[in-house]
Amino acid sequence: MNRTTSLARLQNELFDIVIIGAGASGAGCALDAVLRGYKVALIDKKDFASETSSRSTKLIHGGVRYLEQAFKKLDFAQLKQVRHGLEERHIVLKNAPHLARPLALMTPVNSWIEGLYFTIGLSLYDRFATNDTLPKSQWLNKKEVLAKIPTLDRKKLHSGVLYFDGQLDDARYCLALAQSASENGAAVANYVEVKGFGKDENGSIQAVQAADALSGKAVTIRTKLVINCTGPFSDHVRLMANAALSERIRPSKGVHLALPHNTLNSEYAMLIPKTSDGRVVFAIPFEGSTMIGTTDTECEEIDAEPTLNRKEREYLAATLNPYLAKPIDASELRAGFGGLRPLLAADPTKSTKSLVRDHEVELDLASGLISLLGGKWTTYRLMAKDAIDEADKVMGEPRICKTADYVLAGGENYRKKSWKDIQAQFGLPEDISRHLALKYGSRAHLVASLAREDAQLQERLSPAHPYIRAEVVHAVRNEMVVTPRDFLARRIRLEITDWDETLNSLPVVADLMARELGWTEDEKAKYADAYAAEIAKFITDAR
Repeated sequence: MNRTTSLARLQNELFDIVIIGAGASGAGCALDAVLRGYKVALIDKKDFASETSSRSTKLIHGGVRYLEQAFKKLDFAQLKQVRHGLEERHIVLKNAPHLARPLALMTPVNSWIEGLYFTIGLSLYDRFATNDTLPKSQWLNKKEVLAKIPTLDRKKLHSGVLYFDGQLDDARYCLALAQSASENGAAVANYVEVKGFGKDENGSIQAVQAADALSGKAVTIRTKLVINCTGPFSDHVRLMANAALSERIRPSKGVHLALPHNTLNSEYAMLIPKTSDGRVVFAIPFEGSTMIGTTDTECEEIDAEPTLNRKEREYLAATLNPYLAKPIDASELRAGFGGLRPLLAADPTKSTKSLVRDHEVELDLASGLISLLGGKWTTYRLMAKDAIDEADKVMGEPRICKTADYVLAGGENYRKKSWKDIQAQFGLPEDISRHLALKYGSRAHLVASLAREDAQLQERLSPAHPYIRAEVVHAVRNEMVVTPRDFLARRIRLEITDWDETLNSLPVVADLMARELGWTEDEKAKYADAYAAEIAKFITDAR
């Protein structure tokens, strides 16, 4: 993906569809549309997956909580959401096997009655998953549970119910969608902010008036149709297109914190089924850490970045601690992050915790804007399909959706043991070889080749992690990285797992980016200092 080339295309070509927002739904729409033969542009005011789509719990799931609520409240909307999620789960796993994989989750229980309850519930969950081959749930005894998660409190533990869902690297999965769209002909560019719309005499949108957020240069993108995929910010774009529309989105804040891997000391995740506010919380191994989340609180202020605060940190720790033999100490916090859910709310009196994570495609007849509203990561492909099906109707020609079987960038010919090929061919350590294979899939050799050509690029960014300098160069040249945070937060996931090592790695990352992008010393300092200040604020808010 070349940003300069894409910006020139945005300014000079006429597109069938311009998609605003390069998160999961927007990138998914771009890939779907371009595979159907449309001429497509995909833009975002920040980086790919810079908001909600990089701040999920990293699960691919139907939603155990939704299933429970569906039966307790006879809520068929919840049941439909579970079915959709489980139908899509196997597709998300199949289409990017390097970025998504099965995940075993343990539900600890304190009595045989609890064990029976969750066994029945998770057996029903299995029955809804008719299209995949994940192992079925099973009720394990105390010894079997402790063999898998040894840090649990053996005095309180009775047994546990094991079930399977999926896990993904959300930011890189979104990037793979954008890369795949680009490789099929879409013009893809980050840091392009929408300022308004150009309309014809009937009030229909015929151009997107935008600006390059880096240079400030105005960009006018001519198009036949615009699709709004901006998640929690959807109402802003909708009202920009038609001020008479009513708001539809109820943003909800969810936070996660990252602790050392030895908190669970396991590759098994954990579902905590009982919380003080009626949610479920997950503790999940991710990138060498144990990630705990999430919360659900009303959020009216969406312009400022949501961050983990002390109260939320204490809530998550208090939720996990009763299950652990050794309680979490506040000093163990390594990182944290917050995100906004774009919840659809027909009833403004309902709490965000009771809202279903379903989606809706809205066509505004006055402006012609299509908005893809609501939804969640697991169903991104279905959401995109529904949106592009609506675009087909507007365009007057039904076309076939091809995304169910489209293998994303890096997934081509990928094998689970491909890290061994990287290790043998390039002589890199095992942990680095495994990391490259999991992040870049069948394209890992492109990064490893850079490291072989320049020995300095083989060096680690942090002695505690498998990330290497060659990845910075590769990301700038091939993944449209333009700021240090693009790389450290989303191309690798260091920001959300280890704040201290993010700060330690920042000078080297800034130096490598400056060399690739031709920054002056002042420009390099500006980017590095601004990012360091952001991390410092995250630390202050959480501690």
